[in-house]
Order: sequence, then C-alpha cells, then structure tokens
Amino acid sequence: MRRTRCTRVGLAALLMLGSVVAAGTVPASADDTPPAAAPASDGLLSAMQRDLRLSKQEAEARLAAERRATAVEPKARRAAGASFGGSWFDASSGTLSVGVTPDTSAAAVRQIRAMGVTVTTVAHGARELAATQARIDKLSAPSGVSSWHVDPKAGTVVVSIVSGKQRDNDVRQFVARARRAGPVTVQRVPAAPTTLAAGTVGGDPYYTGNVRCSIGFSVYGGFVTAGHCGRAGAGVRGWDGSYIGNFQGSSFPDNDYAWVNVGSGWWTVPVVLGWGTIPDRLVRGSAAAPVGTSVCRSGSTTHWHCGTVLAKNETVNYSQGAVHQMTKTSVCAEPGDSGGSYISGDQAQGVTSGGWGNCSSGGETWFQPVNEILNRYGLTLHTA
Repeated sequence: MRRTRCTRVGLAALLMLGSVVAAGTVPASADDTPPAAAPASDGLLSAMQRDLRLSKQEAEARLAAERRATAVEPKARRAAGASFGGSWFDASSGTLSVGVTPDTSAAAVRQIRAMGVTVTTVAHGARELAATQARIDKLSAPSGVSSWHVDPKAGTVVVSIVSGKQRDNDVRQFVARARRAGPVTVQRVPAAPTTLAAGTVGGDPYYTGNVRCSIGFSVYGGFVTAGHCGRAGAGVRGWDGSYIGNFQGSSFPDNDYAWVNVGSGWWTVPVVLGWGTIPDRLVRGSAAAPVGTSVCRSGSTTHWHCGTVLAKNETVNYSQGAVHQMTKTSVCAEPGDSGGSYISGDQAQGVTSGGWGNCSSGGETWFQPVNEILNRYGLTLHTA
C-alpha cells in the first residue's frame, strides 16, 4: 500500500494493493497443478488445531493429504468423463473419493483407482445433478429457503430450509416444485444467510461510501473482492482514508464478485494477511480444493479462521436475490469480512460473500470462487 505508512503491519499490509512486482515474479491464473509445498508455519498449524480440533501431527498429515487430493482430482475427473459423479475428500482416511455412474467402464475405474483414489458408484452423474440445480435456479425462492447445492456423495441436490419455516406455504410450494426438477433432499439450517459488509469502523479495511469490506486477492492492476461491496464506478479508499481506485467491474446478485483497480501510490503483492495469528501467506496459485478439505479465511473484522469446504456450486438465497456457483464452508465470519481471502495452503480459493452465525458461536459462510472472477474479467492472479 502507500509508502507513507509502513510501520503498522509491515509485509502484511502489502496485501492491500498496488503494482510493484518482485524480480522473478511470474503472472499466473487458474492452474490445476499446485507447485511444491512450502513447510506449514506454526501459526497455520495452530489455527487448524484451534478451529478443526486437530493435533499438530494431524494438521500436518491433513495438509499433505489435501494437497495430493487437490492435484489428482482434475485427472480423475477427466478419466471418468461423462460418468463423473462428483468428488469429495475424506478427512478420516486422507483420501479423495470420486463418484462414478453404474455405466462406467472397467478400464476407467481401474485408471482412477491407480491414482490412489477411492471409487464409489453413485446413482446420478454430475451432469444430471447440475441440470437439476439449474432447473431449481429458475424458480423464485421465498426467504425461508436458504440455499441449494449438489451433494455428490449423497447423489442429490440438497435444499436448505431455515428452521421454523418448513411449514410456510411458499416454502412448501418451492420444495414441491424443486422435487419435480430431479433428485432432491431437504435439510434445515439455523438461520438465513446475509452478506458480510459493514458500516465504517476502524481496522484494516477498504471503504466504499459508508461500507467497509476486505481485500480478496491481488491481481495485476488491482484486487478482487465481493460484488455486494460496491457497484462499478464507485470510488474506494484504503485504511488510511486515501484514494485507491474504483470498482472496474461488479456483479451482485446472481454473482458476488468485483475487481478494483489501484493507483495513487498503492501496489499489489501476492500475500494474504495472517493478522499475527500466522505469518502472512504467500499466494502461489489457484488450484481449487475438493469438498472435505480444510480452508482458511482472512478478513478485516475477525482476522484468521479455518474450517472445511462443505459444498460447491451452491445457490445462496440472499434477501437481495440468489447468487449462484458459491462454495460453502464451516469457516466463521462477521460483518466487514466481506470480500476477504479464502486460501487452502498457498492456493487462492475465493472471496468472502456471506453466511450465518459468528465467530463466537460458529456458523457457515460462502465464498465466490476466485477462478471464476479471474476468467470473467480477464484478470491474472498475482502469485509468488
């Protein structure tokens, strides 16, 4: 960020923007293959022990297993082809599971198993479940419906209903129409989702109008963040009140992503803030972590917290409208964390959108996958 204030958070503050590129840095966008793993810091292991209730040895083993699963998942998906039924990480065994439909060839099954992957037969393929979700996306959802997503392990689209609303007439009609769209199951959740922007307060944020949000990831020329934090053209100020740039693109609802250009003495670096809980994290790529793997979040309100990827491609029904293709996690967040970074190891995952609960009692949150944002705006992730 601006060089006039360099004593506050040191390298951590550099996440917040601009465009000084270290010698030897190479631009990178979406990448299926993560680079060699750097040793996990004591701070990261401590955060995983706290939030996932693991020992240090369990956290180290889980990170190694998740890295292997992230690398092999795209290969297993390609081998399964049209028979692919989804994938998920089993934390208890440390292995990736891939669902395949009953018509999968024996040769394809042998090829996938040779990768060290567990193969499970599922009733419905990923394409069929995606089509079911797409039909549900066309329905108008009442406020008592929280979200819906494909659960590949269960082989169904899961529709989440806010507790106490399941007998609401509009909710019951929605569920009935959803069931006609394809294989659907219903579950209850404690609360409705909300976005996580906040009014202007102190901290390490960025501001647009009277809204405070958090930086997601540096890209060449700016940073990505949540779309509900500002409309295209809106001006952005940094933690010190100085002008950063403007929202160059923004989409919300339907999506929840945006990007902001930077200038006026600000710059970008491939760093995610650790807030003193862990050392600041270098970003080395954006390989998407499978369902079941651990993920951590950095935000300007609640700083650093970890959890697990619970679902992908979930449609979230905010009061402002539905947002599609989100990833659900067990990581907590609070107002002001919107737009902040989700990272798995050194791989960027997405930007904070919203959720329910808080970091005292727990809850769930969603992020907009970063690769979709990069592809939508033609951006290049700034990596180490």
